[in-house]
Amino acid sequence: MQDLQPSAARQYIDAVSTFEALEEARDEGAQVRGGMYWHAGPASSPQSSYLIRTTPAGAETSLGLRTPETEAIYERFMQRKQESAERFGRAQGRIGPAPATESCAARRQGGPAGGGAAQPSVDHRAESALSRGRNACALRRLQFATQLARVDSSMLGVLKKVDSTFRLRKSQLYTAVNKDGFEVDIIRRERVADDPHPIKLSDAEEDFWVAQARRANVLLDAPPFSAVIVASNGAMARMHTVHPATFVAFKRWMAGLREREAIKRRRDVLQADVVQALVDGVLASMSAFGYV
Repeated sequence: MQDLQPSAARQYIDAVSTFEALEEARDEGAQVRGGMYWHAGPASSPQSSYLIRTTPAGAETSLGLRTPETEAIYERFMQRKQESAERFGRAQGRIGPAPATESCAARRQGGPAGGGAAQPSVDHRAESALSRGRNACALRRLQFATQLARVDSSMLGVLKKVDSTFRLRKSQLYTAVNKDGFEVDIIRRERVADDPHPIKLSDAEEDFWVAQARRANVLLDAPPFSAVIVASNGAMARMHTVHPATFVAFKRWMAGLREREAIKRRRDVLQADVVQALVDGVLASMSAFGYV
């Protein structure tokens, strides 16, 4: 692990600020996707027209007859759409590569982030059902399936968009591995009552079968953590993951399981130590600059 030099750190801070502005502009643009237009009324009433709201998929909804109120809705929508496009364009024009680093590599495609060089196995939590009841679990599974359907892909297919060499392990269908040995595990909390199990993530011929994991609810209920990460070429993406403190505590618990393979327990300790060192380093830097 290497700290950024002061000049690179300043460049990174500026780049993150611009990246976040681009995210905000993109989110604002999502609220005005599609369009609006005036649809002429029937021939029997040529003076009337209706305000129509369209979606990117081509669906249309009538918002009512042309009145001062619907005219105000139309004008405001078109103004927001134009402002959003201009804001997004300005933010996109300002963003440039962050300081290149060999410490991480990531790429955003279809939602998940994928890694490059070989490294210890990382648990990717996809079946993020809460442990607060079967209704919540069913809702989360439905939301996950809906997201996959929206990108017209299986979970394995999404990974292959990032790295085409990912393959499911035939003896362990909750794990995919790429040519560099990078592994992705899909886990869920332990089964409760009549929860369905096993669970396949999609109807695709080949996709993950979710594995139960002891105390997985600790990870699933962990506080959210999000950070902007930088690829080795300076490209940027946002990563959503488990809170570092939760990860460290969970890995130390796993390292204490006597029935776990010794080599995996050593890896658990190493991963916990690395993340704890990163957290301590960040806190020390923030303290030095008076942020904590």
